[in-house]
Amino acid sequence: MKFPKEIRTFCPTCKKHTLQIVELAKKKTRGSMKQGQRRFLRKMRGYGSFPKENPKGREKSTRKLDVRYKCTVCGKKQTIGKGWRAKKFELIKV
Repeated sequence: MKFPKEIRTFCPTCKKHTLQIVELAKKKTRGSMKQGQRRFLRKMRGYGSFPKENPKGREKSTRKLDVRYKCTVCGKKQTIGKGWRAKKFELIKV
């Protein structure tokens, strides 16, 4: 998906439409060793994953994009909406 690097949209802090720079936030690992995940991994160590079937293949094919918009006037960043799924994401100069 091709998306413009700069977009003119509403800024909630300025309370008007301004030119905003679009950037893609880096994904962070989501609690790989939290208590619930440790408990789940311990349970999965049973007799050939006896308690539960193996959850491979159940994940989504793509991740949701975390697109952030930075206002050129006030410098504040905000996300608009919850993001969307896309295999490829490319920022282009318009």
